[in-house]
Amino acid sequence: MEKELLKKIVEIVGEEAGVTKVEPEGPELGVYTRNPMYFLENENAVASIAAALKKRVSIRSDPSILAPPEHAKDVILATVPEEAGITDIQFVPEMGTAYIEAKKPGLVIGKGGETLKKIVGQTGWLPNVCRAPAMESNILKGVRKILIKHVKERKKFYKKVYVRINRPKSTDKEWVRVHFLGASRFVGRSAQLVETPESKILVDAGVDISGNGPMFPELEALRMPLDEIDAVVITHAHLDHSGMVPYLLKLGYDGPIYATPPTRDLSALLQFDFVDVLTKDGVEAPYSERWVKEAAIKTITRNYGEVTDIAPDIRITFHNAGHILGSATVHMHIGQGFHNIVFTGDIKYGFSWLHNPADTKYPRVDTVVIESTYGARDDVHPPRKETEAMLEKLLRETMEKGGKLLIPAFAVGRAQEIMLTLEAMYRKNDYDWPIYVDGMIKEASAIYTAYPEYLKKDVQRRILSSDSPFEMEHFVYVDSYAKRDEIIEGGPAVIIAPSGSLTGGPAVDYFQRIAEDEKNAIALVGYQFEMSLGRKLQKGIKEIPMKVNGGKMKAIHVAAKVETLHGFSGHSDRRQLEAFVRHLPQRPSRILTVHGEEEKCVALARDLGRSLRVESYAPRLLDVLRLR
Repeated sequence: MEKELLKKIVEIVGEEAGVTKVEPEGPELGVYTRNPMYFLENENAVASIAAALKKRVSIRSDPSILAPPEHAKDVILATVPEEAGITDIQFVPEMGTAYIEAKKPGLVIGKGGETLKKIVGQTGWLPNVCRAPAMESNILKGVRKILIKHVKERKKFYKKVYVRINRPKSTDKEWVRVHFLGASRFVGRSAQLVETPESKILVDAGVDISGNGPMFPELEALRMPLDEIDAVVITHAHLDHSGMVPYLLKLGYDGPIYATPPTRDLSALLQFDFVDVLTKDGVEAPYSERWVKEAAIKTITRNYGEVTDIAPDIRITFHNAGHILGSATVHMHIGQGFHNIVFTGDIKYGFSWLHNPADTKYPRVDTVVIESTYGARDDVHPPRKETEAMLEKLLRETMEKGGKLLIPAFAVGRAQEIMLTLEAMYRKNDYDWPIYVDGMIKEASAIYTAYPEYLKKDVQRRILSSDSPFEMEHFVYVDSYAKRDEIIEGGPAVIIAPSGSLTGGPAVDYFQRIAEDEKNAIALVGYQFEMSLGRKLQKGIKEIPMKVNGGKMKAIHVAAKVETLHGFSGHSDRRQLEAFVRHLPQRPSRILTVHGEEEKCVALARDLGRSLRVESYAPRLLDVLRLR
């Protein structure tokens, strides 16, 4: 196979290109060359190969031309301007690549790629430039280290994936059906399996973090070995969509996981924390940190808009979902235009400080599988300005009483949105009350700064200008229990802490400390899972039995003011869900509603079906629907 590919490539670019070998790399090809400058100076060469072979192509330097790493490092440091802020250089001879992490990657590349060309010309190494986070991130550092350390393992894995993707078709029959294995008329453990005569693709593999039901999707209902699944596609990092992935690997799945780069890194952060929290609570975690690392190794990343073959008859494209960093809707193209499905995952088709609204520009849509978190007719969130005014009013009232304002927020997504909202308020009004940021929010925010291209232009510009909004002087990151004691005993302050629905984490600790004092307040800014502490507060329950002080039960009397601010949600409300569907480039023939409480899924399906005059249905758990 490799010899045939090599022959074709040499015919396309000629002997001058110095191509020495071709290696399969998952859904693409690695082309090794003794003359990398040829490809840098002939921009159409790679495009010509990709068009002829109908494969994505990455150029690699042949090992024979690589300068010793010590010399190459000296050349890089001497060639790249100091202002680039290089933080790390790693050499991977197996791929002829020098990984360069810098605070300003553009200066490593240079105008028109001139600096990069100088490095290649003098060392032979092809730089792979990535952005250093504005704030230190142990997770990002760890993931990047794992990927480099296990490069030989990854290369073997990629070859196996390539062979599987490009296997001959076994039949001329065509049909598509979807198995609904989770998040069907409820929120949690998202998972849908797309099946054709050739392929099986699992879209999302989440866990139920509410603790009110089974933890995992109903995969056993498939009655098939895991090695029959061709790929797992993850829409975003939240645990109810990604938390089962390491467990799948532990159970024997040995295939690829497709996600955006931020989703890979944020998933690792949340999965590590998931294991840590369960362990600290005396509960045996379903998987260990080893399997979280394995998931990172087996993840193949794709940016928005990159079309990727993942099976003999299926290709996918990620699009911005507007929900959290790297969140994606998945456009799935089956066969030669036989059927096209859009899986929305979680979407925000409205205003956010951080992200543009969810993308609706798909080439074709036949079936839409859409979230319904706020799918009921009366699930209409107030305008964002009104919501921000409500938060500011609550902030002033609480601070003037000398109290604490607790904002439970999901560490990935809502926390960053609230931080930017408060930062804008503080800049405008010159407030000086401290804002304490607890838990893994700092780590998540650091990862946000490593991927500014996934954020709105103004936030992107600020991060690139060394003015990260997550580093405002009033933000005080909390890293110890002792600090929490100081905060509670101190003066008026804002506290942002996970988890967002008060199912665990630092927010619960703070709640127990402030709930019984009427001068304090709690602002609920995200979705509150059924039966969670946050949902109980929304319902106005004032006496809540809880374990405190090492396990003793105590009835907490809630005297603090509780307000729900729906306008900060990372999910679309009812009107935004309807607008998303109406702004699709064509009317889909079928709409399937998931990821919502039963009445919300049913209501959204019923009303969209009537208004658009299309087939619409809210699948039940374990339903199997033939789409065509």
